[in-house]
Amino acid sequence: MALIEIKNISKGFKGLSALTDISIDIGEGEIVGLIGPNGAGKTTLFNVVTGFLNPESGQIKFQGADIVGWKPYQICRAGLVRTFQIVKPFLELTVLENVLAGAYNGSRSKKEAMTLALEALEFGGLARRKNDSARVLTISELKNLELIRALATKPSICLIDEAMSGLNPTEVDDMIKKIKDIRSMKKITLFIIEHTMRAIMSISDRVVVLDHGIKIAEGDPSSVSANEKVIEAYLGGGAESFV
Repeated sequence: MALIEIKNISKGFKGLSALTDISIDIGEGEIVGLIGPNGAGKTTLFNVVTGFLNPESGQIKFQGADIVGWKPYQICRAGLVRTFQIVKPFLELTVLENVLAGAYNGSRSKKEAMTLALEALEFGGLARRKNDSARVLTISELKNLELIRALATKPSICLIDEAMSGLNPTEVDDMIKKIKDIRSMKKITLFIIEHTMRAIMSISDRVVVLDHGIKIAEGDPSSVSANEKVIEAYLGGGAESFV
């Protein structure tokens, strides 16, 4: 059985279809990439899966339970967490306090939450900044903080929305390594939206492609990058090359 089953999901806004009959299964331990031109429906799908939006039709099962209609905090507590493309730190709090906000999700005590938070900070490379205000972090560190806070919730699967946007090539390489380590060391399944093609093609076991809310391709990175429909969608949308 798949860890998460997305079945025939459709969603529209004011008569315009954002997602049409989308089905994706993700197995435990996989890294699945989700790509497509701007406006393809990628973040809308993440919002539906994580309870920020309700679908008009379809079903989402997580570990066998139908989670459509659950609140985002209930989905998070069940072990399905997400990051946001536009980072959402608590700027008035320290780095450690930001991560603690996530750690309390899966903890039974303050001591356990602190242990989880410190472990996540060490893993993510921000332990030395733990007492600094989130306001003073660089964009790379804020992206890192967003991911670390999600990991502190002890998820089974993490949905990552463009963790590499705005990063320079060296920072992208660092994030690629971190994402690979999340799977290999933390044993967390990953579903990732990303526009940096060299990154998503190098880390994904499978890639799913959306265009105008429709799934136009799914498969291993090499077959997807050679798919004529995918190439046409990206060239038409002005997106970067797959090279």
